[in-house]
Amino acid sequence: MPNLDWNDLRIVLAVARGGTLAAAARALHVDQTTVARRLAAVEATIGATLFVRDENARRLMTEAGEAAVKAAERVEQCVNSLITSVTRANFKVAGTVRLTAVPVIVNHLLVPALGDLAGHHPRLQLELIAEPRDLSLVKREADLAIRLARPSNDAGAAIVTRRIGAVRYGIYVPATMNNETTAMLPWICYDTSMSALPQARWLAARQTSGISCVTMNDAEAIMRAIAVGFGRSLLPCAVADRNLDLRREELAGSPAIPSRDAWLLTHPDQRKLARVTAVVDWLFRTLKLAGIE
Repeated sequence: MPNLDWNDLRIVLAVARGGTLAAAARALHVDQTTVARRLAAVEATIGATLFVRDENARRLMTEAGEAAVKAAERVEQCVNSLITSVTRANFKVAGTVRLTAVPVIVNHLLVPALGDLAGHHPRLQLELIAEPRDLSLVKREADLAIRLARPSNDAGAAIVTRRIGAVRYGIYVPATMNNETTAMLPWICYDTSMSALPQARWLAARQTSGISCVTMNDAEAIMRAIAVGFGRSLLPCAVADRNLDLRREELAGSPAIPSRDAWLLTHPDQRKLARVTAVVDWLFRTLKLAGIE
């Protein structure tokens, strides 16, 4: 079976439409020698002469050439139709986008704002993955990821990163307790697996007060423990300020409370798709309203 590809057929069409090798070369942005060489290769592959040269150096189609041109035109229509369909799909806000972030952001900031996204883009399907570990965009475990630390090199050199804004932290206590009571509450700290986090280091330093410290590994659990009166801790203000069971407390003489930068990670193959752009715009709009900018 002859081994032809679309580039071979483009040579045949260019010669048929241009009438000369020079015209075909101009249309394809190559030199005339290249056209002559590739046309000869096509004819050798097919096993037939497709064009003959007249006295004016024009190329006239043979019977085999006419059949080849008709076949090439059908292939051209299929290729153009494919390109048009893919282009339209890329610019259509429809389909699925997988977004991952830590549970506290997904549950308290993104889920409440889903109505805004669905209202603007009803054909868009968003898969929200509330996951504390870093899913890999390189392995296509997600299309977008929100991280609360600047991505390291192992995120993949091809991954596109963009800073969203600063996530401020505050001291939170049960809303029903007064300051005298909350001063006696234990600090709820992060466990050793999260000791490198800025808020974990700040909390670890508070143990010098002599008050016992409870450790947890999840901001959701810490927030619930505070709400039921078990202790006090640091939480992201964008989330905790929305919780009526919590109250932000100022602690005189305490060291400055840290903040963390939020980063958006995007796979470069996905970043220009309309559905991905729509989710990114919604993300920035939602997080800005929450005070992360």
